[in-house]
Amino acid sequence: MLTWRHVTPDDFPLLSRWLAAPHVSRWWSREASLEAVERAFGPSARREEPNEDLMAVVDVVPVGLVRRSFLCDYPVGLLDLAEITLVPTGTMAIGFLIGDAVNVGRGLGTEMVSSALDNLWADHEDAECVIVAAHVDNSASWRTLERPAWPGSAAVRSNRATQGLTSVIMCTG
Repeated sequence: MLTWRHVTPDDFPLLSRWLAAPHVSRWWSREASLEAVERAFGPSARREEPNEDLMAVVDVVPVGLVRRSFLCDYPVGLLDLAEITLVPTGTMAIGFLIGDAVNVGRGLGTEMVSSALDNLWADHEDAECVIVAAHVDNSASWRTLERPAWPGSAAVRSNRATQGLTSVIMCTG
């Protein structure tokens, strides 16, 4: 059974390993050293940032990560996405990764995103919409995002060559 918990500093070595893995590093573009992971995830782990970093856990074993935030708290990200698609007030964004490559292609990503969205709607009743940004070449993420038929969902594909991003929007509709 998939459950969620907030990332803690004890997770940083695991996150470092995941971020260094080829199937993650290609898309997450983050430095994977422990120091870099502390800089990137420490403020959230200490609840000093408005975003939430959540570990996906199956049978007490961490298997993935979801980052979620209100876009209004991160103006640069908001502006980037606004160039691609309409971003309603109250929009949240999520990003996700599957930690170990052995778990890719087994339906875990779909389960994670579906569960993450269910939890997001329950935890953030003021959320009007969710945007998941994925690179146009990240076929694994697109398979994950296109599989479920979430109510009110729409896919918006962008041909913006500068960032190669597309977005999938799930509205509460």
